[in-house]
Amino acid sequence: MKIVVLSRKKSLYTTRRLVEAIKAWGHVPLVLDTLRCDLMLEKGRPQVFYEGKAVEGVGVVIPRIGASITAYGLAVVNQFDMMGVPVLNNSVPIARSRDKLRSLQLLARFGCDMPRTVMMRDRRDLAKAVELIGGLPVIVKLLQGTQGVGVMLAHTHKELQSLLDTMWTLDQEILLQEFIAESRGKDVRALVVGDRVVGAMRRVARVQGEFRSNIHRGGQGEPAALSRSYAEEAVRAARVMGLEVAGVDMLESTAGPKITEVNSSPGIEGLERATGIDVAGAIIAHAVEFARARASGWTRQRQI
Repeated sequence: MKIVVLSRKKSLYTTRRLVEAIKAWGHVPLVLDTLRCDLMLEKGRPQVFYEGKAVEGVGVVIPRIGASITAYGLAVVNQFDMMGVPVLNNSVPIARSRDKLRSLQLLARFGCDMPRTVMMRDRRDLAKAVELIGGLPVIVKLLQGTQGVGVMLAHTHKELQSLLDTMWTLDQEILLQEFIAESRGKDVRALVVGDRVVGAMRRVARVQGEFRSNIHRGGQGEPAALSRSYAEEAVRAARVMGLEVAGVDMLESTAGPKITEVNSSPGIEGLERATGIDVAGAIIAHAVEFARARASGWTRQRQI
């Protein structure tokens, strides 16, 4: 089977590992730079061209769409979908995952737990908003932030007001979120493939006082054995979003798992190194199974 990986660079860890796994499973890898894919539209015959040649005979596509190229990336994913090629994470779920508010709206609607969250623009509502999410300190998040960028912690009303004034002046939309004190500086990343968690790690901030645990912010990953409730919550979140492969981030609160984000293009370097699990192999095995099921007429029923 020819398996396409949409990725900006072949040298990226996750892309490289996926290519290795494709070869190990006896299939043919083809890495396409998403921004170099040309889309041809004509009646009844959508096509993708790459370096002047039509991309044909593809069994399944694995998108690795970075946040900076979301719009064009979604167009390319849509094109393969219109060509009838199975895509492991389609454009609608990817778009949902990139919109923090939309993600939380869907997760809340379908019964997933999360930190209490408020979105607002009227300064007169600030005191009530803080009260609704449990008081200070509060997390301030940019809607378009990624890898821990655009996530801040405000300890006082004055500090919070200053942050909001700056963000709103720059025409940035923000979320106010409950601060889960017992999980400060740590969270859990579960990698969901299909209907199961293939591996999980606990990310811990190395710098004292840092409340963000992202690996890109200097956090350290260590293997985590998830309880049934955490594993089920991670799979439920991926299903709600409609993702076949997802990185689900959860806080460990006294009330149980609280989901903070569902990532549609999760990196696997930290997880593989922390756990020793062949995550790339699990993704490729599922991609092949997914493609064969689609060829036989199977489709996964979406919740929405």
